[in-house]
Amino acid sequence: MPAWLSLMIESLPALLWACILFTVPLTFLSFVFGIGVGFLAALARLFGPAPLAAFVRFYVWIIRGTPLLVQLFLIFYGLPSVGIVLDAFPAALIGFTLNVGAYSSEIIRAVLASVPRGQWEAAYSTGMTWAQAMRRIVLPQASRIAVPPLSNTFISLVKDTSLAAAITVPELFRAGQRIVATTYEPLVLYIEVALVYLVVSSVLSSLQARVEKRLSRYGGYLGAAS
Repeated sequence: MPAWLSLMIESLPALLWACILFTVPLTFLSFVFGIGVGFLAALARLFGPAPLAAFVRFYVWIIRGTPLLVQLFLIFYGLPSVGIVLDAFPAALIGFTLNVGAYSSEIIRAVLASVPRGQWEAAYSTGMTWAQAMRRIVLPQASRIAVPPLSNTFISLVKDTSLAAAITVPELFRAGQRIVATTYEPLVLYIEVALVYLVVSSVLSSLQARVEKRLSRYGGYLGAAS
């Protein structure tokens, strides 16, 4: 067996373990919390008072206009200067959540705004409250439109979590760096790390395609029924 292949086989368990223990939870939690932040931010932009909408616009402007790596450094290395000390994983979780929240808020705001005003008026005419109209009429329509771009955000987030290695989170890329430091085989190990990311992203892309196909079929049924 070639030495490079033997090294990849020996290193794979450590890489997969880091992926399962840190990369996957960091990705999932950041996405879930980020979508929550993004939804609230979108509602504030569309329906909130002017000062709140202005604050949300400022938040989105800051996050979208600065590199994610700088944001992680500010949280992990900068906040201790003002007495706020966070462990690496919570710091990364906060950074990714804020980042996902800013980008997803624009997606959610756009899809909510795309629902025709007549849908709201029809809901109000049947006696629904704003919350009922949002839950029963607007969100089901908007969610079908939001799934593809939000799925792309989730897949991108899987790869972006590699930046957490810069603040010492022992995720997949960090695990690869540690093995490289002991084996002095950067080409082989970083190719292996890239392959693991590629497999995970490919699986998620396949799931995304299935979900979009089912939603498209569902939308077609609705169109035929109407």
